[in-house]
Amino acid sequence: MPVITLPDGSRREFPGVVSVMQVAESIGVGLARAALAGRVDGRLVDTSHLIEQDAEVAIITAKQPEGLEIIRHSTAHLLAEAVKSLYPSAQVTIGPVVEDGFYYDFAFERPFTPEDLEAIERKMAELSAAALPVARSVMPRDEAVEYFSGLGERYKAEIIREIPAGEVISLYAQGDFVDLCRGPHVPHTGHLKAFKLMRVAGAYWRGDSRNEMLQRIYGTAWSDKKSLDDYLHRLEEAEKRDHRKLGKQLGLFHLQEEAPGMVFWHPNGWTLWQAVEQYMRDVFRDNGYQEIRTPQVVSRSLWEKSGHWDKFADEMFTTQADERDYAIKPMNCPCHVQVYNQGLKSYRDLPLRLAEFGSCHRNELSGVLHGVMRLRSFTQDDAHIFCSDDQIQPEVSLFIDLLFRVYADFGFDQVLIKLSTRPEKRVGSDEVWDKAEAALAQALDAKGLEWQLQPGEGAFYGPKIEFSLKDCLGRIWQCGTIQVDFSMPERLGAVYVAEDSSRRTPVMLHRAILGSMERFLGILIEHHAGFFPFWLAPVQAVVMNITDRQADYARRVVETLAVQGFRVRVDLRNEKIGFKIRDHSMQRVPYLLVVGPKEEESETVSVRTQNGADLGALVLSDLAERFRKEAADKRGPSGE
Repeated sequence: MPVITLPDGSRREFPGVVSVMQVAESIGVGLARAALAGRVDGRLVDTSHLIEQDAEVAIITAKQPEGLEIIRHSTAHLLAEAVKSLYPSAQVTIGPVVEDGFYYDFAFERPFTPEDLEAIERKMAELSAAALPVARSVMPRDEAVEYFSGLGERYKAEIIREIPAGEVISLYAQGDFVDLCRGPHVPHTGHLKAFKLMRVAGAYWRGDSRNEMLQRIYGTAWSDKKSLDDYLHRLEEAEKRDHRKLGKQLGLFHLQEEAPGMVFWHPNGWTLWQAVEQYMRDVFRDNGYQEIRTPQVVSRSLWEKSGHWDKFADEMFTTQADERDYAIKPMNCPCHVQVYNQGLKSYRDLPLRLAEFGSCHRNELSGVLHGVMRLRSFTQDDAHIFCSDDQIQPEVSLFIDLLFRVYADFGFDQVLIKLSTRPEKRVGSDEVWDKAEAALAQALDAKGLEWQLQPGEGAFYGPKIEFSLKDCLGRIWQCGTIQVDFSMPERLGAVYVAEDSSRRTPVMLHRAILGSMERFLGILIEHHAGFFPFWLAPVQAVVMNITDRQADYARRVVETLAVQGFRVRVDLRNEKIGFKIRDHSMQRVPYLLVVGPKEEESETVSVRTQNGADLGALVLSDLAERFRKEAADKRGPSGE
């Protein structure tokens, strides 16, 4: 007579073996209808799973993250069933869950067309409406190989052959379709109602370019239609905000095949870059950092000492000179230790904060390059803090305060935090790890911050905190990090004289706020959709004349504002003023300044903002004061 303990602590006793679905039915009809799976003693199982002894049981519905993942995994099988139904000669391979959806790879004699996707989606809807029961069964490995080989599914047979002999294989059937899977899956296909097929892409079998090319159909699936519609709307917004499209439209940057993974910055884009870099330079200065600059090309011997050569040699761009091997630096930290090592340091010199806008190069695979978000050449707002063990917690605390202020200035108010602790393979004693992990956790707790623990996800040299931004579309971007390093300072001979005159190795805190400058600029472009706040806008105002008679006055206005540090341009084209206004509105210029006969006579400008507000005529001193306040405020009216 199994006793079932539910999440609220209540218990239910059953006269004999009971299924997860029967447990749900005993709680309520509504829960049973919504049940997708169960968690039995911590393990996810199907609703048909039988419980023979006392257990802790939770019913999984679409409201839980696990439920959404089960929906997506089951929808991948629905896709495979639809494809096999419409195109019997297609072979199915693998179909995992990915972020926001799923995909399934197929081998088929011809490319799938957009019309095929529409037909497949219609068939999936039919199969969903039929509410086909999904049933799990098991089969010995060798029998499963024979079964799928008999179906002509050689890819499935190949997957199963690699499973150790003697293993029992779990299969899932819905209608006439049978697939290999660990599960769990929804009880019937009627639970799969909110989905859409997105696109087709090529994919090598097993991800190996030496293998044949398959066709990968991507789809998305959600718990209900509203969630699906919201997601599709976010995709539409993301498409409008694509930094590559806006980069071209706003004249910010371009990329080309002659320099793959490297950016050509245009005047507007480089102005934006400089605004961000100068802001961060001021942040460094005002918070006790000393800015340095280190070489781009460094001998292989240093990378071997630091341990990077063994781990990252394949990702480094290398060269030779004077019969020596060199690498273009993929990261800045070993070079920062070299600066630290110049002259013996005392405990009185700590913490020592060294910062660099460090240019790095990594030989990323061409397939992962993506606009300015993933590059081979990039610049980090990098800094390393050399400190004693006792200074870890206060330094981390100061860094967290700084990071939140910076993110707020750039328009990001939602920050997600994860603490990654010691991995199985690591350097340093447990005592030191205990102290470092405690210092990071205490720094987060002292500020009342919510954070998620990632056990075992720290670097081999120390634990770390990761900071991720949530943008206006709800997308997550991991940017900031602070990592505790016990290894590199020792490997590279960094020491300081302690208060008791002993020689000790400093702790090295690797920290970044923006991460890659290029990637952060891409995030900014998409978050603001190119409508940058005034202080960041490459062009903050454009002065436009109505007729040629105001050309000289328009130039004087530009000179008056430019000498005060504002980024202002003049448009003297022989075009109608309405055309000019529309043109510069499309360029997302925060302020549009019009000068005609009345403005010239009164020495004013007619002011419009990028959101269409008409501020009327302002004298230049009042306009300049407005600009100064908005620049200082970071998120003033034109940037809203």
